[in-house]
Amino acid sequence: MVKDTSFGSRLFDGINITALALFSLVTFLPFLYVVVVSFSTSTTLIPKTFSFEAYKYIFSADTFTRSLRVSILITVFGTLFQLIMTSLMAYSLSHKNLPGRSVVLLMVLFTMLFSGGMIPTYFVVKATGLLDSLAALIIPGAISAFNLIILKNFFQSIPEELKESAKIDGSHELGVLFRIVLPLSLPAMAAFGLFYAVGIWNQYFSAILYLTDADKYPVQVILRQVIILTNGSIGDTTEIENVPYYGNSIKMAVIVIATVPIMLVYPFLQKHFAKGVLLGSVKG
Repeated sequence: MVKDTSFGSRLFDGINITALALFSLVTFLPFLYVVVVSFSTSTTLIPKTFSFEAYKYIFSADTFTRSLRVSILITVFGTLFQLIMTSLMAYSLSHKNLPGRSVVLLMVLFTMLFSGGMIPTYFVVKATGLLDSLAALIIPGAISAFNLIILKNFFQSIPEELKESAKIDGSHELGVLFRIVLPLSLPAMAAFGLFYAVGIWNQYFSAILYLTDADKYPVQVILRQVIILTNGSIGDTTEIENVPYYGNSIKMAVIVIATVPIMLVYPFLQKHFAKGVLLGSVKG
């Protein structure tokens, strides 16, 4: 393919590159500002001083370190649980001869348009005994209807010959799923695993609704408290004596710590992410 080197083409490329560079700069500046302020005592993009005091203060608070452990715990186990549940249901619905398949699919699609609302969901969580447990942050959202539909379509695109050959060799349905289907679905599983992980890591409203024990709060709830409270205290103010300082530096430092762990997951899944999002999005 011959590249167009005309003046109009070069001008168009130059405008595109300039526009994208400016757009990238605009989106990057807020992140840079947060990081810079977290390491300084000023609120400007160019700091006058450099200090780790905000991070020392944060990690000296048992409340924050405990909430960070809670977030990591529910994100790891919650993502695995939700991927397993979504895969099991998607694989079942990928069988076109499944009795009642159309009714179940209609019910799944219905939940994408309508939901029970906050109060009915709260009563369901309460009736199932999940209140004030970390399971309340995982089980109610175990299966995303959107992810389920896309994953079902992808499972349907896998040749039936592979599944039938596995059954001839003596594998049952779960064996076909875990030995044949899921290994071929790694891009899709990586993409949806990332969706689930980000959703669990960032949730705070469900924790506020369902948890009464502050020791079980995830890090996003503590981040919300830090931003709201004007005194900059994290949790119980009696936990730390002689606080070095507070304010924007502590708020920005908490934002950085609450954001970096989940951002570190992206590089490992990037090669699967774009491909996995598109898989299964065509066939119905």
